[in-house]
Amino acid sequence: MQLTMGLLLTAALASVPAAAGNQPDDDPGYDQARWDPIHFKPAIDRAKDEQCLKCHNKVLERTVRAESPAGVKADEVLAWYQTLDTYTGVQDSFHRRHLVTDYAQRVMDLKCNTCHQGNDPREETASSSADASGELTQRKHVDPNICLMCHGKHNSAIMGIPPGDWRVTGAAYQYDCLLCHNSLRTNRHQVNFLKPGAIEAAAKENKDVCFGCHGGRAWYRIVYPYVRHPWPGSSNAVPEWAKDRPTESDPRYLIGMEKSG
Repeated sequence: MQLTMGLLLTAALASVPAAAGNQPDDDPGYDQARWDPIHFKPAIDRAKDEQCLKCHNKVLERTVRAESPAGVKADEVLAWYQTLDTYTGVQDSFHRRHLVTDYAQRVMDLKCNTCHQGNDPREETASSSADASGELTQRKHVDPNICLMCHGKHNSAIMGIPPGDWRVTGAAYQYDCLLCHNSLRTNRHQVNFLKPGAIEAAAKENKDVCFGCHGGRAWYRIVYPYVRHPWPGSSNAVPEWAKDRPTESDPRYLIGMEKSG
């Protein structure tokens, strides 16, 4: 119903001529663009980055201030995301750090629609009417769980690791996640927005790589129930704490991925 309404409104807006001299011939106008089917299911699932960036290209333009309103110069301080070895270079914007920086190009394959799955232009809420989509996250353009898939906190209690900051408790493990994960939970990062081989290679070169996402970023305070993929040598017995865990990622994250295991 929502998609049908969007299509009808798009068609109606298309029939309204633009005011002479107010916009170029190839500019659909704000209202028509906002209700374009690309912002709704199922078109958004097939959207290419170049289609999104045709209108939203400003997200990749450098936006970090050289100096804060209080007079603090960016090149004289570290942003929170610069405090780990996995980040190199000057301060940069959120979208650039996830899409176009050298590190993003090396280990990530994020697309615009990996995170952005549309929203309700009427009220920015998923519960404004009986025909509203239940898949939309209340008053958010991005479901926070998408962020938590990479930046969720590891549950130290389940893992048998002493509680506390990894930068302290990690000493018992040489600050090396692969000390355990060379044999446990080896089926990981198998989604189409990451480069699994590149992540594994980077982690072997730099112990900060794992912590760089799983612990060293702002979202790390929230425990995320990661998908529990079987791995070679894993037991068929499922622990009590994992009985409600899925064993496959969301299908849209598996498109283009080879079946593992």
